[in-house]
Amino acid sequence: MNFIPEWSIILQFAVATFVLSITPGPDMTLFVGRALSEGKAAGFACLAGASSGIVVHTTMVAIGLSALIVASPSAFLALKIVGAGYLVWLAYQAIRHGSAFSPEKQVGQSHTLFQNWLTGFGINLLNPKIILFFMTFLPQFVSASDLHAPGKLFFLGVLFIPLALPVVAPMIIAADKFSKLLKKNPTVTRITDWLFAGVFSAFAAKILMAQAK
Repeated sequence: MNFIPEWSIILQFAVATFVLSITPGPDMTLFVGRALSEGKAAGFACLAGASSGIVVHTTMVAIGLSALIVASPSAFLALKIVGAGYLVWLAYQAIRHGSAFSPEKQVGQSHTLFQNWLTGFGINLLNPKIILFFMTFLPQFVSASDLHAPGKLFFLGVLFIPLALPVVAPMIIAADKFSKLLKKNPTVTRITDWLFAGVFSAFAAKILMAQAK
């Protein structure tokens, strides 16, 4: 199986993945936010959606499409605007539909698992930071002269998902447990809504300032 890198490379990649996984980002904010408001099933559905986005990004890097997007100023600008706009929309939703942790919240207002998956997929796919990350991160572990470079890039990109799971999953489970406390305190609940809205807005600003170099 020529598409599998050496174990030393996989070990280095695993260490790097762990470090990067504990770095906060819009994906993690979404997972935790949905776990707090709708339970761990919703959080894991968002995680599954984001993981699907990782597969798409990995495929794009392996076949070179991401390089074309990053190299095109107009395409990269459009991607930044769409991605930032999506985060701003999520921030607006957090404020408008605040009290998401309120005990009197109607069941009908909850998102379906597919909707949560789609949100996770969208927030990951429309984040130009993810493209930049995979464009600069994955190639470090594969030689450009390697005839099996595309396969190894894809293998490592997909491997990122199970390697990050031990970091992300406990956070979602902990958020689900913490939600029981929030439901008993409307004031803390509302503060949390605004906190997540602020975080999403901050990430939107960072995306707009992202450089393609």
